[in-house]
Formats: sequence, structure tokens, C-alpha cells
Amino acid sequence: MLELSGYLALFLSALGAATLLPLQSEALLIGLLLSDDYSSWSLLAVATTGNVLGSVVNWWLGRSLVRWRDRPWFPIGPEQLERAESFYRRAGHWSLLLSWAPVVGDPLTLVAGVLREPLWRLLCLVTFAKGGRYLVLAAITLGGS
Repeated sequence: MLELSGYLALFLSALGAATLLPLQSEALLIGLLLSDDYSSWSLLAVATTGNVLGSVVNWWLGRSLVRWRDRPWFPIGPEQLERAESFYRRAGHWSLLLSWAPVVGDPLTLVAGVLREPLWRLLCLVTFAKGGRYLVLAAITLGGS
């Protein structure tokens, strides 16, 4: 039962970290990897799945909430949204390979929704980027132990 709670905590942490919430999942992943109580590949799969689903939440919010972009409560100001849209239009869908990066990654997935990026393309690029980040983190963590 304790093992299941570790996987669940990692999933929820990774999901929340991929949204616009100020959370992170890397420390928990490293702790679970170092505990030797969990399968490394299972941890990578759980963390990647949660993080990608969090990006899908951002994408959906971008698609759904953009109609209220002129409301004062909208989470992104008009200037910020315009800059992000301009960057995304210049860089294109390949910019989603930066979805793993702190600060810029989460807004990129939101803007992808605003600009109607197809879900299948978002899933492919974001899974590659976020899965790759967790894989590198696991290799660094386990390579030193």
C-alpha cells in the first residue's frame, strides 16, 4: 500500500507541476529513485504521464478560456499573451520541445491551446520533451549511486 501511495504522490506532483501552479516533481522523483523501493521505469512512466496530463490541462484551458481574454480575472495579461502568441507563431509547434523548461514550458502549452495546436501533436512533442527530462534526471541520479 505504501508503494502505491508513492506512485500516486509522484503522479499528482508531476500533474500539478505541469500546470500553472508553482509546484515541482523532480525532488520527489529523485527521493523515490534513491529509495530503491520502486521500479525506476515505473517511476519514469508515472512522472511522465502525470506531467503530460498537466500540459493537456493547460492546452485545454488555453482552448477553452481564451474567449474571456478581455476579462480582468483572466490569468494572463493581454501584453503577455500577445508576446507568447508572437513567439509561438515564430517558433511554431517545435517550441513545445521546451515544455519541460521551468518558467516558459507551462505557458507554452497554454498558448498552444489558444492557437489551436492539434492535441495529437502536443502529446507527441510534450511527451518526448518531458519524458526526456525525467530520463536524464534519473540517469544523473542513479549514475551517481
